[in-house]
Amino acid sequence: MIIKPKVRGFICTNAHPVGCKANVEEQIALIKAQDFSHDSANHSAPKNVLVIGCSTGYGLASRITAAFGYGAKTLGICFEQAPSDKTGSAGYYNTAAFHDAASAEGLYANTIIGDAFSTAIKNQAIEVIKRDLGKIDLIVYSLASPRRTDPVTGEVYSSVLKPIGNEYTAKNFNTDKLKLNEITLLPATEEEIANTVKVMGGEDWELWIDALKDQDLLADGVKTVAYTYLGDKLTWPIYGQATIGKAKEDLDRAARAINSRLENYQGSANVAVLKALVTQASSAIPLMPLYLSILIKIMKEDGTDEHCIEQAQRLFTECLYSDSPRIDSANRYRVDEKELDPSVQNRVEAIWAAVNEDNVLDLIDFNAYNQDFLKLFGFGIEGVDYDADISPLVATVL
Repeated sequence: MIIKPKVRGFICTNAHPVGCKANVEEQIALIKAQDFSHDSANHSAPKNVLVIGCSTGYGLASRITAAFGYGAKTLGICFEQAPSDKTGSAGYYNTAAFHDAASAEGLYANTIIGDAFSTAIKNQAIEVIKRDLGKIDLIVYSLASPRRTDPVTGEVYSSVLKPIGNEYTAKNFNTDKLKLNEITLLPATEEEIANTVKVMGGEDWELWIDALKDQDLLADGVKTVAYTYLGDKLTWPIYGQATIGKAKEDLDRAARAINSRLENYQGSANVAVLKALVTQASSAIPLMPLYLSILIKIMKEDGTDEHCIEQAQRLFTECLYSDSPRIDSANRYRVDEKELDPSVQNRVEAIWAAVNEDNVLDLIDFNAYNQDFLKLFGFGIEGVDYDADISPLVATVL
C-alpha cells in the first residue's frame, strides 16, 4: 500500500514503517555521536535498564540513550498495535526499529507489549528480568495514558484535562482548520481530580518499584526517574492549577515514598522536569499547539530548540549520571532551563498577546510544529519515498 498520513484532530491514525525506522535511526545516530566515555567509566552508569512506556517520545529516547550511549541491556514495556492489513502503531514500528539496531550491535533488547498498569505484565517483566538481566539499576517511568485499570479492584479510571476551582478561557489554535479560536474549560469535580491522579499520578510507579523490590531485583545504587512538565505562566492554568497539576504533585509524593524504600540500596528516585515538546500526549492538551508553535519559533531563532532525544541525552549526562546534577529544591531533575529562560518566555508571552485570527500564521511557526507532529508517525522525513508501494508489515515481529 501507499501510506499517507491520516490526521484527525490531535492524532494521526496511521504510521509509516520506513519513516518510523528512519526516525529511530536518526536518534540513534545522534546518541552515538556523543561522548559518553566519562559516564561509561563511572561504576554507576546504567547496565540493566527497565523502561516503562518505551515506544515513543521521552521513553523511546531514554531507551535509545541507555542502549546506544552506555551499551545497557534494556527491557521495554509498551502497549502498541501490531500491523495487519492496515498499519501498526508508530510505537510498534519504533520498537521494531530499535530491536533491529540493537541486534546489529549485539545489544540485548526485549520488549513486552501489554498493559503496564496490570499485575500480569509486571509479573511477566519480573520473569524476563530474572532470566536475562539479574538486577535492574535504572527504571524509567514514562507512561502516558488516558485511563487506567486498578490492578487490585479492576475499576477503570479516566483522566481529564480541566482547571481546578474556576473555568478557564484561553486562545487555542485549531490545527485542522488552521484557525485561532477560544476554548473554555469547565472546572473539574472532586471525583475527576481524584480519577486523574489515579491515572497520571505516582501510584503505578510505586507498584512497579515494590514488585521489583519484593523479588530482590533492584541493584545497589539503583536509580528511578519519572517524567513531568511544569512550564511557566502561560501553561500553568492547564498544568499547575489543574487536574494534571494534582497528578504531577502525586508524582513528587511518590518519589519521596520510593526514596525511602530505596535507602537500603543507596538508591534514588527523582521526578525529571522536561521541556514542552510535540508529542502524542501534548498535542491533545488544549492551548499547547499554539504555545508550542510559538516556543519552537523562538527557540529555533536562538539555536536552543531540542527534541526528545537531546533532552534524554542531557538528562542522563547532566543529571542521572553527573557528579553535580541539575536539581531543584523539590529534588527534581531540571532539563527545562532553556525553555524557561526569561528572554524566551518574555518573547513567547509577547507573541501570545499579539496573535489574532488575522496574523496567527505569520507570528507562529506552525510548519515546524506540524513537521514535528508528523514525524512522530514516520511522515515528512527526508530520504523516505512516501509514494512507494510498501507492506505495512515489518520483519521484526514483537
